[in-house]
Amino acid sequence: MKQKTFSFTARLSSFGFAFRGIFKFFQQEHNAWIHLVATICVFAAAIYYQVSGSELIALIIVSGFVWVAEIFNTVIERIMDFISPERHHTVEFIKDLAAAGVMLSAFTAVITGVIVFIPKLL
Repeated sequence: MKQKTFSFTARLSSFGFAFRGIFKFFQQEHNAWIHLVATICVFAAAIYYQVSGSELIALIIVSGFVWVAEIFNTVIERIMDFISPERHHTVEFIKDLAAAGVMLSAFTAVITGVIVFIPKLL
């Protein structure tokens, strides 16, 4: 297989594809808007309560974790719907696992938020 040469234009195009994906994610997925509101609330609270640098890093990591999980969940659901539009127990299981990944990432974010914000509220 022939190695492709580096192309700055191709690298810039890949950013364009990624931004188009984010745009379509917000256009087509209602959960994206829920995550956006939650993310804005978390970072507004972080500013208001003047969280430490390490707390801010933790909040950034878990928030990103939830976003990535939700995007991958969407990808998996779309692939499964494309491969098998009819209901199938294996496809259902795969989609349930992807949803569980989002749920676990969200639980991790909530626990992190509790650890960061509860002491500030008390």
